[in-house]
Amino acid sequence: MSTETMLLDEAIVAALPVSAGSKVTSVTRHGETNWSTGVKIDVTTGDETKSFFAKLIEREDYVPMAKAEYEGQKTISAIIPDHAITPIAWGHYANDHTKAWFLTHFRPLKPFHPDDESISELLTILKTLHHASTFPTGDFGFHTTSFFGPPPMVVDWTADWAQFWGRELRSSLAYAQRMRGTDAELQELGERFLDGVVPRLLVPLQTGGRAIRAGLCHGDLWDGNIQVDAETGRVVLFDPCPFYGHCEMDLQCVRAEWGVVNHGFVKTYASELGKSEPEADFEDRVALYAIRNDLLTVGMYEHRVHLLERVKEEMRRLLVKHPDGLSGFEGDLTPSRDYEPESDSTPGAKL
Repeated sequence: MSTETMLLDEAIVAALPVSAGSKVTSVTRHGETNWSTGVKIDVTTGDETKSFFAKLIEREDYVPMAKAEYEGQKTISAIIPDHAITPIAWGHYANDHTKAWFLTHFRPLKPFHPDDESISELLTILKTLHHASTFPTGDFGFHTTSFFGPPPMVVDWTADWAQFWGRELRSSLAYAQRMRGTDAELQELGERFLDGVVPRLLVPLQTGGRAIRAGLCHGDLWDGNIQVDAETGRVVLFDPCPFYGHCEMDLQCVRAEWGVVNHGFVKTYASELGKSEPEADFEDRVALYAIRNDLLTVGMYEHRVHLLERVKEEMRRLLVKHPDGLSGFEGDLTPSRDYEPESDSTPGAKL
């Protein structure tokens, strides 16, 4: 295949799924990307033109994000093919492994507007995503590292959701402080929060006969990653930070004050798709999950540093509401079938 562009690495050209004799006729910047450069690639074969989209990652420390996006999109598109970006390939630049790329078919997208019809479609998509698939072992985790922007997620497999989420929160606390400076108050609140509130709100999900399945979560479900295919009119999800986990964690982003898919969606989700048991803890669990989102947002974007105060306020509020940690839960804490808590997720232990 011939090409007249100097903007496209030869490894990407070689990966394009087109026939011999095709020609790259245009490579133009496309879309808004924070950690990479998005480009639209037009390829002509005879009288036919096909379009592709590639992300070009040219910072060495971001290179693992290319594989992560490929694996994540592949996993999600296998479940919701009409509502996800199906990947083609990923790889390193031909002569420079400090740079990488991710390739997919081009889809013209437009902003998502949360009217009744589109919200109903989004709920149906999430129901399918969360309930149509589970990892064969039933554990929480993912087969390759996922990335929430630059910060990697801790996705090592475990059957213990409190242990899974607690270690992720600890990682998020460390990331926020690494990027914005050590915060002694945040660290102290975080330790008490990990010791008390996290087990109080998450251990009951898998005790007393209650259970949660490890469904596939998108993991970064904010407005920018929810759009509409301009040709089909279907809602499309992309840029995931996927993992098999508790489905309610996909609500972590929708409390952001700047989003069009915002806190009102939480009530709609609960009404239409239901709440995990114990239902009385639902709002607190959503608040708990949102803390992780806020911490990572603070670390990634300096102009969002004000969210640290919301994190602290939410931690204080939940610490006051659940002062006795897991011992304050008024219900059966006998481990449910097929679940044994990890030794480091017991009350008062480090998660």
